[in-house]
Amino acid sequence: MRSNPVIGVLALQGDVQEHLIALAVADATARPVRRPEELAELDGLVIPGGESTTMSKLASLFGMREPLRERIAGGLPVYGSCAGLIMLADKILDPRSGQETFGGIDMIVRRNAFGRQNESFEATVDVAGVEGGPVEGVFIRAPWVESVGAEVEVLAEHDGHIVAVRQGNALATSFHPELTGDHRVHQLFTEMVLAVR
Repeated sequence: MRSNPVIGVLALQGDVQEHLIALAVADATARPVRRPEELAELDGLVIPGGESTTMSKLASLFGMREPLRERIAGGLPVYGSCAGLIMLADKILDPRSGQETFGGIDMIVRRNAFGRQNESFEATVDVAGVEGGPVEGVFIRAPWVESVGAEVEVLAEHDGHIVAVRQGNALATSFHPELTGDHRVHQLFTEMVLAVR
């Protein structure tokens, strides 16, 4: 049995390298993932921040959309930050034309809810399940969660809006913990992966 879980980072677009580093610090064996056949080797997967419309198009182009939907629906532990949160939503309130998600969390999200690029900000966020005090969150054109289903646990809010959730093996944040040097959210996800491996 492997000592460290193998956690992939979807490497179609976005801040892949930062997640690979954060996962390595959290004692995971981290690797970029671009092809459907690489999914079989994984214990968990991170969907990074980036641009959700572009990510949706590239997932179709690379033949990743349906294999990812199947693995996530089958219980593969998955964590999405920012655009990754959008990609894990069952519904987008304001999708771009042709934009589709992987699904996995019974939530409705709003894209760019906290404002445009020049309105990006950092804020401390208390995240349930993360010990040691608040997490520093980087919000870049960040979405928020408009509503959640009965099975979804709200882990954090900021200014009255839901910014972190969990449903079963799926975790998502509106913000980018991978950009701060604080790897506790990645540690939480690694522990989630270990619990089902």
